[in-house]
Amino acid sequence: MRVTDTSDLWWKTAVFYNLNLETFLDWDDDGIGDLEGLAHRLDYLADLGVTCLWLAPMYPSPRQDNGYDISDYVGVDPRYGHLGDFVEVVRTAKDRGMRLIVDLVVNHTSDQHPWFQASRSDPTSRYRDFYNWRDEPPAEQRANMFPDVEDGVWHYDEVAGKYYEHSFYRHQPDLDTTNPAVRDEIAKVIGFWLQMGVDGFRVDAVPFLIQSEEGQREHEYLRTLRGYVGRRSGSGVMLGEVNLPYADQVDFFGNDDGDELTMQFDFVGNQQLYLALARQDATPLVEALRSRPATALTNQWGNFVRNHDELTLDQLSEGERDEVFEAFAPEEHQRIHGRGITRRLPPMLDGDPRRISMVYSLMFSLPGSPVLYYGEEIGMGEHETLPRRSAVRTPMQWCAERNGGFSDADPEALPFPVVEGGFGPEHVNVSDQMHDTTSLLHMVRGLISAYRKSPEIGWGELEILETEHPCVIAHQLTLDDRQLIGLHNFAPDGRTVTLQVNGVDSSTRLVDMLEDRPYQLEDDGRLVIQLDGYDHRWIRVIRSGSKRLV
Repeated sequence: MRVTDTSDLWWKTAVFYNLNLETFLDWDDDGIGDLEGLAHRLDYLADLGVTCLWLAPMYPSPRQDNGYDISDYVGVDPRYGHLGDFVEVVRTAKDRGMRLIVDLVVNHTSDQHPWFQASRSDPTSRYRDFYNWRDEPPAEQRANMFPDVEDGVWHYDEVAGKYYEHSFYRHQPDLDTTNPAVRDEIAKVIGFWLQMGVDGFRVDAVPFLIQSEEGQREHEYLRTLRGYVGRRSGSGVMLGEVNLPYADQVDFFGNDDGDELTMQFDFVGNQQLYLALARQDATPLVEALRSRPATALTNQWGNFVRNHDELTLDQLSEGERDEVFEAFAPEEHQRIHGRGITRRLPPMLDGDPRRISMVYSLMFSLPGSPVLYYGEEIGMGEHETLPRRSAVRTPMQWCAERNGGFSDADPEALPFPVVEGGFGPEHVNVSDQMHDTTSLLHMVRGLISAYRKSPEIGWGELEILETEHPCVIAHQLTLDDRQLIGLHNFAPDGRTVTLQVNGVDSSTRLVDMLEDRPYQLEDDGRLVIQLDGYDHRWIRVIRSGSKRLV
């Protein structure tokens, strides 16, 4: 494969970093994070190795759902700044070698959006058909996405005298995306932000975006959106949220040419990872990777450990979900919607640095593009007393000073309180870890560097290697004359692993990508490695005549 064949497919080897302006850095000390604060931390993100920022919704919003209840699609919430500040962030990020994507949330609006206000108040308005209205709700309703909060997907509106549909919260009425007028407005939104300099979109709740009233999914519309982004930008990405089994999820990539979503989050692999962690047995993840569908050259999977929502486990069986709950969310307040966990990874793993490092090493070494949630690089925890999803949306911890260095405002003015206890900023912060070469921050920076030197992770062919230990996952990625072997031990005690490396001769060398340590191949190509508990390795295989740099 020639480099020039794929130079415009930047997302294949990108490092994504998701943040919420509200909680990242407050530069004017009013208690709310802002665009200027982000601008002053772009050098930090560039130094970390981030190549694409993903901004959570920063649009005007009543913020009843972390900004996903949008009241204006073509503006910036004045608490964060204005469009001029946004353009400056885009320009500065690109100067530092980083692209930027924003959330595209067009399956619903806020009930405060002018479209909905016009729709409910005037039956002759063109906006009446922007939403789904009924005189009576259907006798049989599909389940709401938040069954412990909402009792259905239809809610009576006193002003309209009708019921409107809402797949999520009742303050988020569903848009009728089968309506050509709605589709025209969505196209304008996409075109506007591409003109502002963004490099694509994280597309929210994609199955609901393309679902017709009859429950069918109109993939032709998704192809239309992908084509529009391509025409307007040339290299724009659509990273989709599709939490479905692989057999259904693969359809959202499109046909053999991959003409629908550019990327999708690997929800199946993520959930099987946590089952494997709970069992201290890599088998669930191995089985998921073996069943993961192949994608077109232009498509990619997004690998993640944690995101801004709950850690959803809805694709596990009830028994499997109970195993994960018992291991990582034993208290009822740590669970949500009967299917998810409201915790970050480090507290779930009792702060064990070996285990935490192993998980992130695994994420960066699996085929796909890694997606980090802000604070993961330093091992931030959740705020146990905050309700529901808010527990993992606390202010970024920059230093051990007041409010974790996020803001000099009174603590009561912050959007959420700073994490307390053993994962609070006095113990976990950027400043301390920048000066500690043994810190998680340094390790993640090293992983990103190794990932960026290993294009076979984004482009190569995956092979799961056989080992004698179910607790160890060994995988190999091959791209032309490049070959990388990853080893990860899910058990707390050590294992001796024997691998067969094919096609080697006396000149073949093995180089550790993460640490300076030697390896010795047997004459027959066998490699014997002693792994400690929760150990991890990246091993580059260099054959005779290779011109590649390690």
